[in-house]
Amino acid sequence: MLKKSTLLVIALGVMLGLSACGAKEEAQPANAGTTHQQTENSASSAGNSANKDGHASAETRTIKYLGQEYTVPAEVEKIVITGSVESMEDALVLNVKPAGAMTMGGSFEPLFAKITAEAVAIGEKTQPNVETILKLAPDVILASTKFPAETLEKLDKVGLTIPVSHISTDWEANLKLLAELAGEEEQADQLLASYKQEAAELRETIEPALKGKSVLMIRLRAGSMMIYPEDVFFNPSLYGDLGADVPEEVKQAKAQQMISLEKLSEMNPDYLFVQFSEAENKDTPKTLEELQSNPIWSSINAVKNGNLFVNIVDPSAQGGTAYSKIAFLEAIKNSKLAEAK
Repeated sequence: MLKKSTLLVIALGVMLGLSACGAKEEAQPANAGTTHQQTENSASSAGNSANKDGHASAETRTIKYLGQEYTVPAEVEKIVITGSVESMEDALVLNVKPAGAMTMGGSFEPLFAKITAEAVAIGEKTQPNVETILKLAPDVILASTKFPAETLEKLDKVGLTIPVSHISTDWEANLKLLAELAGEEEQADQLLASYKQEAAELRETIEPALKGKSVLMIRLRAGSMMIYPEDVFFNPSLYGDLGADVPEEVKQAKAQQMISLEKLSEMNPDYLFVQFSEAENKDTPKTLEELQSNPIWSSINAVKNGNLFVNIVDPSAQGGTAYSKIAFLEAIKNSKLAEAK
């Protein structure tokens, strides 16, 4: 059995120091349920990949990901990440440095500073710069299943493109995909085993405190409060891994869903987690401050009883990734929730 906390300390020692505090995403796009890349196309796209000397890679191997097969160079040396924040978080936890990476608001997210110091900016999260990516001659492009088909087709003409799932429940497959590409399979397996062991131990500790209590996580976006389905954002960690009861409103949510302060008060959670990112609230920067000064907010059980957790992890974290789950687990372990009786 792995020594308790050893691997998580190694994986998070640097990562959690990068920030001050710290999904099936809101609504699936029309093409989210299908993968544009078929095996035969993968094989032909592999011919577009190049090694560090700019010559076509002669040796290839086949990898499998979410029911599809892809032919990639035997040694993948240049990876470009566009659109997939999930892949960026996986790269962070595996310490894989992409040759090119997406920006958000014109720059790399501070959370990813450790892996983007030498990366080339290849366009915004939703607007990849195909010309810049072409100049990098990547072996593999990790895109997002949230991209429209036409974007994926353009990228696939540049090089082998793998649409990485944005669905939280695919987090293990996503991590293993990058690990296999980068030759970090052993590290990924160790991280997964350690996480599962520690999550089970923490669940034993906090489940009695959570039993019969209402537990909710909300995300402040564009000045509004959002809740998510049971298998989206941090909810799989909160309800699946740690065993909190799932509120009916969460069970009924089909995608990202806006709720009013009055509705939140009606739900009246005993434990409330709030994620607030300034980048997601540029036009309404005082949203959190205004909520906290509202008497309705102050009347909620979690707020009254000191069980409110704001940005328990970095607010730019996606929730449904290995990095997010490990960071969330560590944060809960170090919170007063782990000491509750």
